[in-house]
Amino acid sequence: MKSFIVEKDFWELFPQARFGIIIFQGVDNRIQNEDKYDKMLLNAEKNALAYITDDEFINNDVIKVWREAFKKFKTKKGARCSIEALLKRVHKGNHIGTINPLVDMYNSISLKYALPCGGEDIDTFVGDMRLTKAIGNEDFVTLGSDKSEPPYEEEIVYKDDVGAVCRCWNWRESVRTMLTEDTKNVFLIIESVDENRNEDLENAVKELAALVKENIGGTYKTAIVDINNAKIPII
Repeated sequence: MKSFIVEKDFWELFPQARFGIIIFQGVDNRIQNEDKYDKMLLNAEKNALAYITDDEFINNDVIKVWREAFKKFKTKKGARCSIEALLKRVHKGNHIGTINPLVDMYNSISLKYALPCGGEDIDTFVGDMRLTKAIGNEDFVTLGSDKSEPPYEEEIVYKDDVGAVCRCWNWRESVRTMLTEDTKNVFLIIESVDENRNEDLENAVKELAALVKENIGGTYKTAIVDINNAKIPII
């Protein structure tokens, strides 16, 4: 049995955080209709612009809350929350290109709700998946690199028994666990640190689960993880 665990050292920094989890089994993530996902992303990009009401990026609420969160732990210089990176590209008029169905769908939901979303291939996990402070020696190789760049000591990371899965909370993910066309079993996560957005988080989880089910099949279960429910089974 594998579990997802948010550890005590994380809650000490972010007691108000909440996570929407979707576990899918038996999906078909092969690219069959790229145009459909491209249109999905274009629509989401239009919706996302409503969150950017101030050209000074940090003055927008959905950015500010994550900038403040990232100040509470050591990060690599220039590291930003994944939703800030997506919104910045859209604000500049740069289209978010398609990658594969799962990534395209979670990116579209991330943009629509202005919440960080991510996904990993469960079959690559070794032991439990944990959100915690890094020791500082965890193996980590990201896309476009061929060398390990371990996180800083006490950096917030997702990790399993082999190494870090995502650095600086939700900044960069490991090649080892990323979603591919061969992925069958999926760990999807939507993150919030804003107590005023609990309903948005729950709606985003429901919509992403339905979207994946409709387009690439599989069976799924969902859960909300918070300080009072910090461990759930994955598979």
